[in-house]
Amino acid sequence: MIDSNKVKALVEQWLNGKEYFLTDLTVTPDACITVEIDHADGVWIEDCVQLSRYIEEHLSRDEEDYELEVGSAGLGQPFKVLRQWTNHVGKQVEVLTTDGRKLKGVLHEADDQHIVMGILQKVKIDGKKRPVMQEVDIALPMAEVKNGRYIIDFK
Repeated sequence: MIDSNKVKALVEQWLNGKEYFLTDLTVTPDACITVEIDHADGVWIEDCVQLSRYIEEHLSRDEEDYELEVGSAGLGQPFKVLRQWTNHVGKQVEVLTTDGRKLKGVLHEADDQHIVMGILQKVKIDGKKRPVMQEVDIALPMAEVKNGRYIIDFK
């Protein structure tokens, strides 16, 4: 069986000095290797091809046959690592909390402990008869965040 730690080490060697980062790596018992990388400005297919070739150069098909897939984390897919959160600060995100709430808003902060996002809420303002929609910052501990994803806006 192909050792996932060996594949991870190869990926990290290739990533060294590049602005790409690893978001997911799986090696199944039937030797299917899936590697997902990401970059703040998106992932180029040429770079996926280079990483794939790098891995293939360092694994021997004589020892074990395998299937290799290298790709991007994908727009609209849930964030898997902290760096994806930090790359999307200032952008629209959707967050699903562990208690089932779905929140949409602008991500203002993200670290390994919490996120802060601005969501539109009706707020009662003194002197006004009706509440008005206003952005309100809410902080969520990462422990209460089930997943989050970038919202693609075609406007």
